[in-house]
Amino acid sequence: MTGTDTLRNRQIRSKISASGQLDLTITDAPVPELGPEDVLVRVEATPINPSDLGLLLGAADMSTARATGTKDQPAICADVPPAGLRAMTARLDKSLAVGNEGAGTVVKTGSAEAARALLGQRVSVLGGEMYTQYRALNIAQCMVMPEGVNAAEAASCYVNPLTSLGMTETMRREGHTALVHTAAASNLGQMLNRICLKDGIGLVNIVRKPEQETLLRELGATHVVNSTSPDFLPKLIDAIAETGATLGFDATGGGPLAGQIIVAMEAAANRNATEYSRYGSSTHKQVYIYGRLDLSPTVLGPGVGFAWGVGGWLLTPFLQTIGSEGRARLRQRVLDELTTTFASHYTAEISLSDVLDLDILAAYNRRATGEKYLINPQK
Repeated sequence: MTGTDTLRNRQIRSKISASGQLDLTITDAPVPELGPEDVLVRVEATPINPSDLGLLLGAADMSTARATGTKDQPAICADVPPAGLRAMTARLDKSLAVGNEGAGTVVKTGSAEAARALLGQRVSVLGGEMYTQYRALNIAQCMVMPEGVNAAEAASCYVNPLTSLGMTETMRREGHTALVHTAAASNLGQMLNRICLKDGIGLVNIVRKPEQETLLRELGATHVVNSTSPDFLPKLIDAIAETGATLGFDATGGGPLAGQIIVAMEAAANRNATEYSRYGSSTHKQVYIYGRLDLSPTVLGPGVGFAWGVGGWLLTPFLQTIGSEGRARLRQRVLDELTTTFASHYTAEISLSDVLDLDILAAYNRRATGEKYLINPQK
């Protein structure tokens, strides 16, 4: 391919105005020009991750969402409440492109030899602005897929795989030996379960529904506890005592769950105490919040002891801390186990226009555990 003049490049954009309105649109955008080490990727698959919804929808109240466009040019608007608007100050009145990761085929390259070598290759990319038909990226942002890997299989190579690997890497770096994970039946949770089974790491999976318990046990999980069960806390304490888990990753964020995990870790540590201390166990217990499925305040009740911590954990800062060699090692493992350990499963494949369909939006915005939507911008 030598030119891009005839290409139509449609992309989804999100804008929150200072007046308190979210506008989602599909616009025609120019096909980007390429630098020497850039490539143009025809985007063929890009997932809707929770982190994508944070940019796509912002702090809008989606119960107020209404269609404002046409069949050929769909658009949606929704109201943003004043409290949410204050949190959106840095993005007000800016039209933002959306989508963290995806996969597609390189259809044009810059002049550098390393870029030309990618022509015709299927690549997975992490670069933002992926809800588009064509995306220009530097070659450093591209990961060439093995022969036979399709776009859907390649689309989720970064966020979930590297997050799940980042959890076990954090565990090792901070001196823990086992993990607790919430929202454990999600695509990410299933990946983490497969990693821990393969690597011999103790993992306590927390879910909310009986069918999620069944799913994880069928996938080989040993410790699965249901946070809605009357005996949740005793079972959680038992599972933590058996695994020795002192590190948790919580996708829920709000409510009592992070505190309950620390309470259970403290109770498990005290089972083996030989002396009483009014300050509690000296074993450090850590919970990282990496998602906000629950936007209410995080609650820490009594019984946590004094040797504990609660903090935030994000993938990008973590990847920066481990350096280029660490990042390369994790990416290579993802490539080696792309269709096994790190396989993603999708609820539906939708088009760019479908993203702005009110019924479909309501479905993917439920953020239901185990449900994941894939956009095919060429559809």
